[in-house]
Amino acid sequence: MSAARGAALAAAALALVTCAASAQSLEHRVLAVRNGDVRLSYATKPGVCGQGEHGISVRGDEDDHDDGWRSDCEAGPARLVLRVRDGQVTDITARVGGHWVPKSGVTDLGTVPARDASAMLLALARRGTEDAIFPAMIADSVPNVWRELLVIARSTKVPQDARKSAVFWVGQEAAEAATKDLKALVGDEALESEVRESAVFALSQRPKDQAVPALMEVARTNRDPRLRKSAIFWLGQTDDPRALAYFEEVLTQK
Repeated sequence: MSAARGAALAAAALALVTCAASAQSLEHRVLAVRNGDVRLSYATKPGVCGQGEHGISVRGDEDDHDDGWRSDCEAGPARLVLRVRDGQVTDITARVGGHWVPKSGVTDLGTVPARDASAMLLALARRGTEDAIFPAMIADSVPNVWRELLVIARSTKVPQDARKSAVFWVGQEAAEAATKDLKALVGDEALESEVRESAVFALSQRPKDQAVPALMEVARTNRDPRLRKSAIFWLGQTDDPRALAYFEEVLTQK
């Protein structure tokens, strides 16, 4: 190995350790409150916007419409309120845009690095905080969060609701490479049926060229009748000629 390559690898490793330590430090700052509300802000990835109490949208970069209308949806930052009770986060409220107003009894950590916020939220998700997953997904400059979500989805140590939420967001956000892993989740008979059904739904949310073949494979080969039925249901929502041909094949063989 060249000296330059060795130095580059060492620098990358140091950056990872620094990032992990920084995220851990952020979590410690939050949990140090013990009892109270903590708020913080961080940058969101492109395409994320919010409309106050009306929710958060993940949209494309182009928000102009043909008739000259543009949404008032406000781009970042993400603003979180974390409720801490007995040194544990019990609830998370996520908003995008807007601004904080002074409030007594609230610990304000200000603006934190998006990577640190995402890492802290994923750590909370691994411990079962379901509502930590979405705000982790929208953090800026955090690639391949779906890989961590797949780990959460597979872990029998994570509560089922958090695992189902992780599967859903894999389906919403993952790149094409994740489709194969979702199919593996569906076929993993060690997982509870509810989690596997969430994986079927997540497959149905992929682009049609990925979703239809994957759902057809589940419908054809999975040994769980509930999962086959679920896959067939979602195939019926695609309005795809391949799905119709499959239905004809199934009905012909009755």
